[in-house]
Amino acid sequence: MDGIGITMQKKAAELERLAEVLVTGEQLRLRLHEGKVIKDRRHHLRTYPNCFVAKELIDWLIEHKEASDRDMAIKIMQKLLDQSIIHHVCDEHREFKDLKLFYRFRKDDGTFPLDSEAKVFMRGQRIYEKLMNTENTLLLTREEEGGAFERTLVASEFIDWLLQEGEMATRDEAEQLGRRLLEHGIIQHVTNKHHFVDGPHLYQFRMNFRRRRRLIELLHERSRSIPESHDSPFCLRKQNSDGGNTSFLSVSPTKEIKVTVGVRRSSMSSSCGSSGYYSSSPTLSSSPPVLCNPKSVLKRQVSPEELQTPGGPFLKKTFTIVGDAVGWGFVVRGSKPCHIQAVDPGGPAAAAGMKVCQFVVSVNGLNVLSHDYRTVSNLILTGPRTIVMEVMEEP
Repeated sequence: MDGIGITMQKKAAELERLAEVLVTGEQLRLRLHEGKVIKDRRHHLRTYPNCFVAKELIDWLIEHKEASDRDMAIKIMQKLLDQSIIHHVCDEHREFKDLKLFYRFRKDDGTFPLDSEAKVFMRGQRIYEKLMNTENTLLLTREEEGGAFERTLVASEFIDWLLQEGEMATRDEAEQLGRRLLEHGIIQHVTNKHHFVDGPHLYQFRMNFRRRRRLIELLHERSRSIPESHDSPFCLRKQNSDGGNTSFLSVSPTKEIKVTVGVRRSSMSSSCGSSGYYSSSPTLSSSPPVLCNPKSVLKRQVSPEELQTPGGPFLKKTFTIVGDAVGWGFVVRGSKPCHIQAVDPGGPAAAAGMKVCQFVVSVNGLNVLSHDYRTVSNLILTGPRTIVMEVMEEP
C-alpha cells in the first residue's frame, strides 16, 4: 500500500502554511469590505477602486486588537504583500509603509496569481464547503485500526460523491484529486499511514477553513510539527497496545468566520446602495451571510401570490449564468421572495442580463419563492458552477 513518508508530510505542512496565509488574508479582506475600510478612492483626479489607505488600515488593526503596535501591524501586512495577496495600486512600493498610500487585495482587481498550489487550495476549499453545507452521510465517526475518528471520509465513497457532484469525470481523475489534496495538506489519512487511494481507508480534512484566524498567526513561522506517533488530531479514542482505551479530546472548531455575500470585484453603482462583496472563491464559506447592506433596493415588497397572479404586471425571465473563477457576481437578499440586491457590472450575472430588484423564482428548477436569502445563497453555493435562475420583474 502506498504510504506517506516524512518528506511528503513536511511538504504537506509547508503547503498548509501557505494555505493558512491565503485563508487569513481572505478573512481579513472580507472584514475590511464589511467595515468599509476598502472602498473606491480618488487621488489626482483618478479613481482607484476597492483599495485601502495603509495608515488607516494600521489604525484599524490596532483598534481591533489584531496588532499591539504599528510595527507589528506593518509586519503583518508585509507578510501579505510578500505572498502576493495585497499590492500597491501602482506597484510602485514593494514594502508596506505607514503612509497615506493606496494598497489593494489582488482578489479585488483580478491579479491574484492562480498557480497550481492556489488552484488546488481553492478546489479543496470549495469541496470542504460543499460537504459542510449539505446533509450527507459522508462525514461520520468511524473506526480504523482500533481507533475511532471524527468526521471521516471513506475514500471510495468520497470518490463516488465527487463524480456525483460533477467535480471530476472519472474515478481515476477523482483519485488523483484526492492525492493532490493530501499532498497539499488539505486532507490526511486518519493515522498518516496511507496516501489517498480508492478504497476503504478513512481520511479527514486537515484544515478547518472556517476557523477565525488571528493575524498574529502570520508572524509565526514554525510549522505544525510532524507527530512521532500516528495519532490524528481528530482522534476520539485509540486502543492501547494492551487492549485498554486511552481517551482523546476531539478537536472542536473554534469561532467560525461569517462571510459577506456580495459582488465580486468592482464597486457597485449608486443604484445598488452601499457596496457588498462576493467571496472571490465561489464557495469560500457556508456560514450565514452577514447583512452588511441592510437598506433594500426594493421600492416595495411583494408576496409570492402577487408574483404568480395570472395577468399580473410581472414578467418572467430565465438566465443561465456560468460562474467564473471568482463567483457569479450578484447579491441575493430578502425573504419570501428573495430579490437581487446588487449585480457586479463586470460579472457573469450582468452579462446574462440580471438586474437589481428582480425577484428570484427558482434556482436550477427548484422553486424558492418561499425561502429566505440564506437558503437561496446556500443552494447556489453548493450547486454546480452553471446555474439556471428564473426571476420576475416589473416592466
